Amino acid sequence: MFTGLVEEIGKVFSVQKSAKSAKISIYANKVLNHVKLGDSICTNGVCLTVTEFASNRFSVDVMAETMRRSNLHLLSSGDAVNLERALLVNDRLGGHILSGHIDGTGRITNFLSEENAVWVSIYAPPEILKYIVFKGSIAIDGISLTVAYADERQFKVSIIPHTKNITTLLHKKVGDVVNLECDILGKYVERLLSFGGLPMPVIGKGDEKPDIDMNFLLRHGFI
Repeated sequence: MFTGLVEEIGKVFSVQKSAKSAKISIYANKVLNHVKLGDSICTNGVCLTVTEFASNRFSVDVMAETMRRSNLHLLSSGDAVNLERALLVNDRLGGHILSGHIDGTGRITNFLSEENAVWVSIYAPPEILKYIVFKGSIAIDGISLTVAYADERQFKVSIIPHTKNITTLLHKKVGDVVNLECDILGKYVERLLSFGGLPMPVIGKGDEKPDIDMNFLLRHGFI
């Protein structure tokens, strides 16, 4: 699991592409502290497994499914990427819980400066936008951000100077593709509701088994 708080910006050393998959090597420093083979490093929001490492770089294998669903297939030597190590149990959770399993990609449509912040507008397809809510959380290229606006075609986030300085987001340009991971809670609620007719036991009430619906979820604190 990850938090969406980027630890450092890495630089792609090499990309070795096969027909559908790839091996990517990345220059890094901080995320290599105490690294071991098999460790997970979130790279532009994608959870990847370290398969090789040296003092200043590491390598990962990227499967075909990940290449299809993310912007990793667009990477080339010299590109900057956001990096974060897996969350330690005793760490502060300053962002929000991320799995590193992105839902898909969006496309930057606009940048707008407002005093010390920059608004970033991102187009996303309906299957992703349905999970994005005003003042909810979204991960963009592995960066935990708050949704400041959302409609049926796009959403917007506002970037403070600190986020600008430690991530790649404001180094991108209009038209660039970004990885998106929605807050996992909405996906779980949707999945529960899809089994609306499935009986669920209630402790202390004999054999009474209510259906799972919106009222049930509200009564029991799920939403």
